[in-house]
Amino acid sequence: MKRVLVANRGEIAARIIKACRTCGVETVAVYSQPDAASSHSWLADQAFCIGSAAASNSYLCPDRLIHVALQSGCDALHPGYGFLSERSEFVDQCHAKGIIFIGPAAEHIRLMGDKAEARKTVKALGVAVVPGSVGSFSDMDEAYATVADIGYPLLLKARSGGGGRGMRVVVKPSQFHTLFAQARSEAEAAFGDGEIYLERYFERVRHIEVQIFGDRYGNVRHLGERDCSLQRRHQKLLEESPSPVLDPSTRESICNAAVKIAQGINYEGAGTVEFIYDIQSGEYFFIEMNTRIQVEHPVTEVVTGEDLVAEQIRVAAGEPLSFADRNPGCEGHAIEFRINAEDPARNFMPSPGVLTRWLPPSGEGIRFDSHVYQGYTIPPYYDSLLGKLIVYGKDRNEALTRARAALQAFEVKGVPTTIPFHLEVIEHADFINNKIHTRWVETELNEQE
Repeated sequence: MKRVLVANRGEIAARIIKACRTCGVETVAVYSQPDAASSHSWLADQAFCIGSAAASNSYLCPDRLIHVALQSGCDALHPGYGFLSERSEFVDQCHAKGIIFIGPAAEHIRLMGDKAEARKTVKALGVAVVPGSVGSFSDMDEAYATVADIGYPLLLKARSGGGGRGMRVVVKPSQFHTLFAQARSEAEAAFGDGEIYLERYFERVRHIEVQIFGDRYGNVRHLGERDCSLQRRHQKLLEESPSPVLDPSTRESICNAAVKIAQGINYEGAGTVEFIYDIQSGEYFFIEMNTRIQVEHPVTEVVTGEDLVAEQIRVAAGEPLSFADRNPGCEGHAIEFRINAEDPARNFMPSPGVLTRWLPPSGEGIRFDSHVYQGYTIPPYYDSLLGKLIVYGKDRNEALTRARAALQAFEVKGVPTTIPFHLEVIEHADFINNKIHTRWVETELNEQE
């Protein structure tokens, strides 16, 4: 592998370019017209404009990306996260043109991208899944006929995709038809697939995900877990590792379950196996597997000392896992804060504009991944992520102490950001004492305000 096309934008594109340099691999960036000033476009060895602002005219155009890859002499392509990262057809297109796709096989993306099929597969491997429908539905009445076997409250969930789109919580029968229609319409618009499956909805659970890695030689290892319970409308806002609520035996069990799933399908590359964890009963259930690198991967990198994106590149090039003989141990505690251009005081409304002041914190135990800079104009066409603040300490208390200082020292002017929200959260007794759950922001936090 000598040259990689970075088929993404912003922070993750910059992160991939950095990892490629670590591996001694050249990079080619792509950018839409409004992203010409994004730092990822000049960090790469070469860069090409691939279209106008709309993602459908640029970052979501597989033919354009493959054309640039071939014309610039790339022998590999890294999709990052989002956009085309979990499109199995895109993987097939890359392989047909002789381009290495830095990610899992198309068959694994298809299998785990179909949430209903993923559940069947995982259940057959002996891992518990959330009670739910056997298959997925496009017909509302057929779906409704299965509700009695699942019970309320229940979660309507898009068969394809993720990120909270195509999801609705149904509390009572009178809501079902309206919310099913909404979920199906949203899923169709977001993923081109309106199929919906049903799951039992748990009111107060933690969201635990396990980072796994596989290679083509049958080696599969885990790199510990992340706790992603701080969410708003199914969107993660803050992640930490290790989870502060798992005891050692449960941690070992849930990580081994993730490895069992990856081994069971002969998985290759980076992946994340996601579970919900019921604190009261101590039970955990598989919910889905993400077949890509995650936004929150730096949390795991900080506590393990491993470069996950560089590992993706090496594995895709045919090398065995660099930690094939072990599960990398985790030391200390790390917390990641997503710094978004959103206004928490206005229901997290996106806030594009010009960053007139931008001075991220630095110092011991602080990492910051970003693509923006002072004077940068935040475009309104894409997600609002400005950067990721990762804070590390020898334990959770030290990490929280450093987080407070780092967030308070973060200087931003020109647009509202989520920094004040993060400060409020980490000062809250429920967060400090590990009493949050996936709906805590929308219920307890807002109620107390």
